[in-house]
Amino acid sequence: MNRIPETTLSVRGLTEYIQLLLEDDPQLIQVWVSGEVSSLKVHTVGLFFTLSDSEGKTTLKCVIWNSQKSRLQELPKLGAEILVKGNIRLYPKKGEYQLTVFEVLATGDGLQALRYQQLKTRLAKEGLFDQSIKRSLPSFPQIIAVITATTAAAWGDIQKTLSRRNPGVKVLFSPATVQGKDAPSSIVKAMERVNNDGRAELIILARGGGAVEDLFCFNDERVVRAIAESPIPVITGIGHQRDETLADLVADVNAHTPTAAAEMAVPSYEVLKIEHQQRKQRLIASIQQRLKQDLEQLDGLKNRLKSIPLNAVSIREAKIKTLMLKQKLKALDPHAVLERGFSVVRQIDEEIVRDVEQLNEEQELIIQLAQGSIKVKVTEIITD
Repeated sequence: MNRIPETTLSVRGLTEYIQLLLEDDPQLIQVWVSGEVSSLKVHTVGLFFTLSDSEGKTTLKCVIWNSQKSRLQELPKLGAEILVKGNIRLYPKKGEYQLTVFEVLATGDGLQALRYQQLKTRLAKEGLFDQSIKRSLPSFPQIIAVITATTAAAWGDIQKTLSRRNPGVKVLFSPATVQGKDAPSSIVKAMERVNNDGRAELIILARGGGAVEDLFCFNDERVVRAIAESPIPVITGIGHQRDETLADLVADVNAHTPTAAAEMAVPSYEVLKIEHQQRKQRLIASIQQRLKQDLEQLDGLKNRLKSIPLNAVSIREAKIKTLMLKQKLKALDPHAVLERGFSVVRQIDEEIVRDVEQLNEEQELIIQLAQGSIKVKVTEIITD
């Protein structure tokens, strides 16, 4: 009779051990899996489906419980390539494991969307998209830098728009690749050239419309950070109205299209002329209104002056009163007193001497006369 090894496990024991390994593994608590939906079954408790690899040789059972279905933007469809996020659960009764799914994305676009959303969330937490850090564009920029492809239609559109709206604006062109795997590094280098040059007051980063994948370079973290760190304000004009990239979110202003970006960059010369004429007319009207008010006030003062009775008696009385005031002022004038033969005695420090008690023998004094002053010395103090 063979002996049973001490390490022998029961079916339950082995199943529980495997369950512990699977469900406690940090890599399997939240895992992304891609595959094709090879079977699909709607049940009263949820949606059961199977994911298969590209060759159809490996399958994974999955379930979406009813409580989770309403939260999903997309549900699995038979034959569709999808990307799912979930956690592994083992069911001891059948000795089977399956993936409990709580997020579904279409692959291709779905995978890219996942990476886009993860990067967007991370950068948003850093505050790169906050409205509070966005800068105002210069009102009348004299030099504008444009970053786009040399052969892109966007470059021609921007040139025509800037020339039409304000012919006096100088444009600096910093070419960059705006599509493909080399585009992110090319855009970053173009930004560095503009910032190192230092002449531009504003940057337009532009690309015309195209397929969604053509705009992936504007979701690259390197491009996003280059825009955020640029000391020069940035306008993006990328794609069409429906498109939104991370570059748009971090830019100071997002204009959606190259032409719209150019229109926002500079005010229209014709519009400026009209606004100038309007301001001029308002100023003239304001001056005319003020002049009218001043003339009306002057007329009022003239009428009041005419109403005051100025007869010969009142004029004579005014003259007499003026003469009396002049005489009083003359009597109070200290120089008039000196003219009558009086003098003013002052000490050297200019203090007026009013009492002999203030004096000492040999003390020097200044005597002010009507015409000039004399300096004397006290030889004797006589008290009466």
